[in-house]
Amino acid sequence: MDRNGNKKITVVFGALFHTYYEKLHRYAYTILKDNNEANDVVQTVFTRLWEKRDEIVFEDAIKGYLYRATHNYCLNNIRQADTRGRYIQHQSRDEHAGTTRDAMDKVVASELQVHIHNAIESLPAQCKLIFRKSREEGLKYAEIAEELSLSVKTVEAQMSKALRILREKLAAYIEIILILLYYNL
Repeated sequence: MDRNGNKKITVVFGALFHTYYEKLHRYAYTILKDNNEANDVVQTVFTRLWEKRDEIVFEDAIKGYLYRATHNYCLNNIRQADTRGRYIQHQSRDEHAGTTRDAMDKVVASELQVHIHNAIESLPAQCKLIFRKSREEGLKYAEIAEELSLSVKTVEAQMSKALRILREKLAAYIEIILILLYYNL
């Protein structure tokens, strides 16, 4: 297109903008009920029109094109807002469920802690002492044996006994413990 053709399109585009901007804004506002969104839609329509200025024939039918484009952009805005709303609603539901789940996990973990404490306290004295030195103080069997003047075999036997008793007393809670460990990872 030559220089005169570009100038003519610019003049026609400017005339269209001044003629239809307010009319299209009112039309978009009747659909969207929001002044800013209506402005955004009409600006988008004119921006797209400008981008396609070489493809579109500026004739009398342009009025129908502008109203149809405005209508379609308004519907797109409504769909996007609806999608955003559903997404936000879904997120808030998940957050609430997460908070409830966290609170329930804490309650269950607290109850488990009590059961584990009671099970350890019910161990025979020497068994409990060796178990605590191993699990709470992190001592190795040889270190426990030396500290308590016992053989390593005795420490191993007492630890086996402690673990067997704890497994029996906590059998009902093993699945819960595993589930909590799995979800806390």
